[in-house]
Amino acid sequence: MPDGTGDPTGRRSATRHRRRGGVAMTGRHVWDLHEVDRTRVAVVGGKGAHLGELSRIDGVRVPAGFCVATDAFRRIMAEAPSIGDRLDELSRLNPDDREAIRTLSAGVRRTVEGIAVPDDLAAAITGAVARLGEHAAYAVRSSATAEDLPTASFAGQQDTYLNVVGPEAVLQHVRRCWASSFTERAVTYRLRNGFDHRAVRMAVVVQRMVFPQAAGILFTADPVTGNRKVATVDAGFGLGEALVSGLVNPDVFKVRDGEVVSRAVAVKERAVHASPAGGTRVVPIDPRRQGQPALTDAQVVRLVQLGRRIEAHFGHPQDIEWCLVGDDFRIVQSRPITTLFPVPETGDQENHVYVSVGHGQMMTDAMKPLGVSMWQLTALAPMHEAGGRLFVDVTRRLASPASRAGLLETVGRSDPLTRDALETVLDRDGFVPTLPDPDPDPGEPRPSGTPAPIATDPAIVTELVERSRSSIAALRRDIRAKRGPALFDFLLEAFQEHKRVLSDPLSMQAIMAGMEATWWLNDRLREWLGEKNAADTLTLSAPGNVTSEMGLALLDVADAIRPHPQVVAYLRDVEDDGFLDELSKLPGGTEARHAVQAFLDRYGMRCVGEIDITRPRWSERPATLVPLILDNVRLFEPGAAVRRFEQGRQEARRKEQEVLSRLRDLPDGERKADEAKRMIDRVRTFIGYREYPKYDIVSRYFVYKRALLEEAERLVQAGVLREREDVFHLTFQELHDVARTHQVDHELIRRRKDAFRSYQALTPPRVLTSDGEAVAGRYRRDGVPAGALAGLPVSAGTVEGRARVILDLARADLEAGDILVTTCTDPSWSPLFVAITGLVTEVGGLMTHGAVIAREYGLPAVVGVERATRIIRDGQRIRVHGTEGYVEILS
Repeated sequence: MPDGTGDPTGRRSATRHRRRGGVAMTGRHVWDLHEVDRTRVAVVGGKGAHLGELSRIDGVRVPAGFCVATDAFRRIMAEAPSIGDRLDELSRLNPDDREAIRTLSAGVRRTVEGIAVPDDLAAAITGAVARLGEHAAYAVRSSATAEDLPTASFAGQQDTYLNVVGPEAVLQHVRRCWASSFTERAVTYRLRNGFDHRAVRMAVVVQRMVFPQAAGILFTADPVTGNRKVATVDAGFGLGEALVSGLVNPDVFKVRDGEVVSRAVAVKERAVHASPAGGTRVVPIDPRRQGQPALTDAQVVRLVQLGRRIEAHFGHPQDIEWCLVGDDFRIVQSRPITTLFPVPETGDQENHVYVSVGHGQMMTDAMKPLGVSMWQLTALAPMHEAGGRLFVDVTRRLASPASRAGLLETVGRSDPLTRDALETVLDRDGFVPTLPDPDPDPGEPRPSGTPAPIATDPAIVTELVERSRSSIAALRRDIRAKRGPALFDFLLEAFQEHKRVLSDPLSMQAIMAGMEATWWLNDRLREWLGEKNAADTLTLSAPGNVTSEMGLALLDVADAIRPHPQVVAYLRDVEDDGFLDELSKLPGGTEARHAVQAFLDRYGMRCVGEIDITRPRWSERPATLVPLILDNVRLFEPGAAVRRFEQGRQEARRKEQEVLSRLRDLPDGERKADEAKRMIDRVRTFIGYREYPKYDIVSRYFVYKRALLEEAERLVQAGVLREREDVFHLTFQELHDVARTHQVDHELIRRRKDAFRSYQALTPPRVLTSDGEAVAGRYRRDGVPAGALAGLPVSAGTVEGRARVILDLARADLEAGDILVTTCTDPSWSPLFVAITGLVTEVGGLMTHGAVIAREYGLPAVVGVERATRIIRDGQRIRVHGTEGYVEILS
């Protein structure tokens, strides 16, 4: 909050004061701001450390003041031993249990505020006030040790008190700041973000007040788009409290390259000023001034230049609180902007455009470093990391007119939002240069609708599957004896085989044959018959889809368990992953155990977010499957898997006969029917194989993972690593070095863990530029009713039912007729598809997992519905228009 703290004579007078003896360290508990810097967070908290660091930057004027160190807080807390027990109670609370947090935190605050400040500490604080000016006004502000860090901002979690006059009042408000470490919002924030209540220490910053004519906030990067080249200034009259509290709307200026590129001047009817009796008061603004800007353009540009200097010093985009006194700016705080999505590092100053890999792979969560590096080492295209996510640089392909058209067509078929975002970037003059067409990439899928030149022969798919199985069997056999550095050398060779199998030209042709036949059918049948998405029905129960077969296989597991009531009852209470060993002791348990184990033998390498090798697999956490099995036991009758598959096959057969009959009645109908028949045969031959390469990838990943974890366990036993899972926070190359040298940087691992926690809170964009701008696409089409949620139609039909908003597969609780609403789905979600009647996701495309399986099972589906899980509430009744591509909320 820009609070108007300050020394009216600025930094120079503060420096003179310090040279006269000033507020140098008056004891171990009080530090002058000019004596601390960013390395002193543990002593004076994040706010104090940043203010001290700011005071060292040339041209930056920081109000004079001092810090009451964290040792003082620790000493106060020790005065009430009962607080320790209460902190333990707080740590055990659910962050959503607001009533319990409110009650317990209020008790802790009352205890802290009631503790008498020891005489020597009180004297140090009041003496520091006296030396700065006993009758001056001060701002007293909390400064927690976990505040204003690059990976977590605690801004606003504790309290600030303005215009505090007199040593005794300052002392009283210091005590209130200590207590504010346990406000309901601060406790909840720590619980949600995994911070230990005991580990957060509270310092207090006391600064001279200034009384500005204007104040506000400067963001050195656009906080909405993330663009690092656009700074945003919010400004209002008086103290900044008016803006922060929402009392008035601010003037908003945007600055790029030293020029104001946009301004919005608000009508500001009120302002917050210091009250003569202490504290603040709201005052009306003269009507003649209400519509005037709080800053001139020249002042805005000068402020942004100051902000760029501060940003360069700290090395991160900054959220800066400022005050204008006369024609001079005082900086009263600067903290990192923690909500910006990071930008991939390139080492050059050129413009770049990146497309998210996670949106195509249906895994937009942050990945740990080992997962990132393994995907980079095994992917067929170079990939860049940012924020724990992977991106492909498409700048070169966008720059060439020929490759640009192909890229946009391919992306547009999969995800119109990504295409629209890319076109938005292309519309900006000069950001993407025009370059000559590159040499063709033989591995690049052709955007044309022409079918791939291979025969419609099921033996092709059989051969490809057998090649994959043989290669994986050889991998399992050959890796067993590998240890230490030899294991890593072996894996580097295995990655080449991995990429060879994935890039097999025949495999690429088979995938494209199924996709192009689907596109051909949808395009031609719409043209000839006026029917949208006809291929959705024609692909029902297509053979050879390893992912849809997995969902049906779990129905078979339920069939093996359903006849045994004691097994069902036992599974309802399962929490431990060792439950399989106990099953055999129950009547029918041996049969049940064999059924689960057989499923794990084939599909146990899968899990949610499976492209990240560090994610726990079903074989490692089999209890994850138990709720899904129990849902199948409850919702289905025996033999459901066979019946469902046959029903889909028959429906596809009837649709084929209907389509061909209607085509024959058209002019030139026999030719059209013959062409459609060839494409129907082609799509049913190849479309199931579309899911197999992913199955190959995760099968190999599980082999790699088990070998690497065995190596990690050996390193733990040797005393090199503290925990086996520490390897997840190292890249493959770094882990290779650890295995070779038996040396590890534990501090690096700690920093990586902190960074991963911060990345988890970020939402990755579909398209990201090197300026840091997250570019959002939008649907540009008519026919979507007012109030409906637009998306991409991927599986035809209309269905109405109860929305089940599920963000965690392990917490799925479905009833017959439910419609699944979630962020995205990967193959691990397939078992849920047998129990639902429709699908809505925020991420997805025509050929991504959810779309493919929805079509296989005949479920109306709309994907790419922005913010669906936040707009649609769990339990609401909705209607999914899978043919037209929108969702209506009915209740």
